[in-house]
Amino acid sequence: MSKGARSVFIFGLYLAVLGIVLLVVPNVLLEASFLPATAEVWVRVVGMLVLFLGFFYTQAARRELTDFIRWTMYPRSTVILFFGAFVLLGFARPPLILFGVVDLAGAIWTRMALRTPGHP
Repeated sequence: MSKGARSVFIFGLYLAVLGIVLLVVPNVLLEASFLPATAEVWVRVVGMLVLFLGFFYTQAARRELTDFIRWTMYPRSTVILFFGAFVLLGFARPPLILFGVVDLAGAIWTRMALRTPGHP
């Protein structure tokens, strides 16, 4: 597995774990992030979507789908901007930005890995 694919594979595993937590015990994660606990189904819907994204990321990485790997860098780089805006607008508390930091760090890792000589 190339370095770029490995970075996306590991990020996909992170997404899968995050998705499972949101599906099974969403309030544990919400409360740890200083977000209000909820009984609404929507947080579990988001968990399902995050789990599915994790599946796509891991499968694309396993198959060395370089175009997909490159595409992931752009939206992952902007998550921190959206989460920052949500905090500034009062929709969420500042700890939400930490999830954006993880996305940005993953995108930077992927970008650096794709710059490795010999990477397609």
